[in-house]
Amino acid sequence: MAETRLIQGRYRLLDVIGRGGMGEVWRAVDESLGRHVAVKCLKPMAPERDATFTTVLRERFRREARVAAALQHRGVTVVHDFGEYEGVLYLVMELLEGHNLSQLLEENSGRPLAVHEVVDIAEQVADALAYTHERGIVHRDLKPANIMRLTDGAVKICDFGIARLGEGIGASSQLTGVGVAMGTPHYMSPEQIGGGPVDHRSDLYSLGCVLYEIATGVPPFDHEDAWAVLVGHRDTPPPPLHAHRDDLPDHFQRLVLELLAKTPEGRPADAKDLGRRIARQGRAVPPPLAAPSSVHGPSGPAASAGPFGPTGPAGPAGPPGAGLPPWSRGMTAGHKAVDTGLRTVLPDHTAGLTGEWTTLADPRGRAPGAPRATVGRPVPSPELLASLTGRHNAGLSLGRLGRWEEAGEVHRAVAAEREHALGPDHPHTLDSRYEVAFTLIRTGRADDALRELRRVADGRRRTLGPDHPGTLTARQETAYVLGQLGRHLEANEVYTAVLAARRRSMGADHPDTLRCGHNLAFNLSRLGRLEDSFRLVRDIAAARARVLGAEHPDTLVTRYEMADVLGRLGRWTQALDVYREVAAARARALGPDHPHTLAARYEAGISLGRLGRSAEALVLYRALVDDSTRTQGPDDPETLRARHGLVVSLGRLGRCEEALAEARETVARRERVLGPEHPDTLVSHREVAVGLGRLGLWDEALAVYGRVAAARERVLGADHPDTLVSRNDEAHCLEQLGRRAEAVALYRRVAALRDHRTTPDH
Repeated sequence: MAETRLIQGRYRLLDVIGRGGMGEVWRAVDESLGRHVAVKCLKPMAPERDATFTTVLRERFRREARVAAALQHRGVTVVHDFGEYEGVLYLVMELLEGHNLSQLLEENSGRPLAVHEVVDIAEQVADALAYTHERGIVHRDLKPANIMRLTDGAVKICDFGIARLGEGIGASSQLTGVGVAMGTPHYMSPEQIGGGPVDHRSDLYSLGCVLYEIATGVPPFDHEDAWAVLVGHRDTPPPPLHAHRDDLPDHFQRLVLELLAKTPEGRPADAKDLGRRIARQGRAVPPPLAAPSSVHGPSGPAASAGPFGPTGPAGPAGPPGAGLPPWSRGMTAGHKAVDTGLRTVLPDHTAGLTGEWTTLADPRGRAPGAPRATVGRPVPSPELLASLTGRHNAGLSLGRLGRWEEAGEVHRAVAAEREHALGPDHPHTLDSRYEVAFTLIRTGRADDALRELRRVADGRRRTLGPDHPGTLTARQETAYVLGQLGRHLEANEVYTAVLAARRRSMGADHPDTLRCGHNLAFNLSRLGRLEDSFRLVRDIAAARARVLGAEHPDTLVTRYEMADVLGRLGRWTQALDVYREVAAARARALGPDHPHTLAARYEAGISLGRLGRSAEALVLYRALVDDSTRTQGPDDPETLRARHGLVVSLGRLGRCEEALAEARETVARRERVLGPEHPDTLVSHREVAVGLGRLGLWDEALAVYGRVAAARERVLGADHPDTLVSRNDEAHCLEQLGRRAEAVALYRRVAALRDHRTTPDH
């Protein structure tokens, strides 16, 4: 692509991580949110392609992308965004770390996976399919390459929606001409092959093919000729799994062969029932002590079974391929899961995918990536531009590694050289300036970041226009940094202007528009404009649910913020309901032990406490501490936060000695993990003091309150609200000890500092 490799002024493409008939998948950075993503860029239509076909395909892409974005389950790849940029349709997805099943088999030299691993994969895929099928979504192209095994053992299905692009557009010859997936022969159901109606049971057949292959090392119909593969699926019983491997449990072999029934009615009723059966029977499968020794290699029974499998030719259907749909003529067998050439030798139809079509054209007609001529400025050499691009990318790599100081030094040097070679307002110079600002944010230098972002926003406004996505992104980041600096009134002005521009140029329901609205609602709440914040965040939550789906992470983040605003409005019953709904949705989509799920449960506990329902809060916090300890460890900050909630609930219930013991344990852990003067550590120290006071140990409580106040004064300043609260705590202790004159003097000092803080010009 062009040197900037930037889509919509937001997604910076870094390197290609996958290629195929429909396009490329890039590792990228979402510069608005500072997270790494995968961006699938679809190959544009050739100029001679029928305009109606192109229009229908583009509209179907948008519809299917919305379907994919609405799927929120821990076993389905999350889709964040989609759109079209300079003729390229793109899809933004979560970036997965792991290997697909095809790669796992290849790295295992074609040998099958361990039995317990096959069963675990089967159970997880069945759970994900149950979720999608309940929503009326059928994958249609399930295969090992579309199933990822992540580094943490989780399994995810990829490419929902995109696999359905071909449905209903027109002639199949047209579809295969542009690379739209029609299914991979080794994993297609008989009804797909025959062109009949396809429902969720077609996915179950494809899953059976996948399980057969990862359990035996070969697909059920292992032929190089596509016709033989298709006839096998349609007419031939697959060889028993025991013919390839004798250590598979009988019940698992029966289940896989049931999935491979020729008619949908012969397969399990649905994926939910399938998952229950796998889970029930899988408990009897222990992890093996050693790899199975009876697996056949490439010369095993399947290799000598003949062109139509072990039972002979197609039978009564006539000659090979009789009755197969016309689109299968000339079709190649495609890649099985194990194919050592898959990563190095691309099919002919992918030629050029990484060439000119992925190069974003310059709107003024220059060659992609060509330097602009500037009056009085010599045209920089291609070697210099290439060197700067390489160093720019090196800076991005340092940032990915968390080495922000070094990344900042690289980006500053590149920005200076680009400015000298290209000019201060050249898009590449401004991109480097933007990266400088990003590193400044990451290293806590918000004031410096603000200056850089304003410079970038002004330059992009002059060069690209006020409503260009790149300009709006820089302005939105400016508002974010203003909020970090506590300058919420200025941030509000910028967010409001950017939101209006995004609505005008992108539409009210564009994901970037909704993200800006979410940020504005957050900022309004920090300004104390809670009713305005609530109205906006409620509207954004509804729009995100409509556009992305009710359980999309972005929708749930907005509902989480809505619950926060409800709590700050004192509407704790409503806040509790929303927090519980978010927690339940996150448990379904992300898993019950995901940190975001646990965070929503924690906030539900806060709401229960505010409603005086401390006994319920105590039960919730005990379970939360157990779950967080199991999944994140006893010293994880979120585990300790849940323990703090437990301490507060015990105190409110009058169980003071238990509360004090828990508070002391929490303090010790927080000091060790976070440091003695971390805000959370000081909050726990204060809870120790509260417990001492409840037990009448006022001298000890006074000493602890004093240490907390002194630490907060050192870290936050004498007139910070938290410091003033601690000084009030000290004064209260002095009153309890009968030292009234000292208490009055301290109360007066606190009042003076508070007045000083709220006086204008301070």
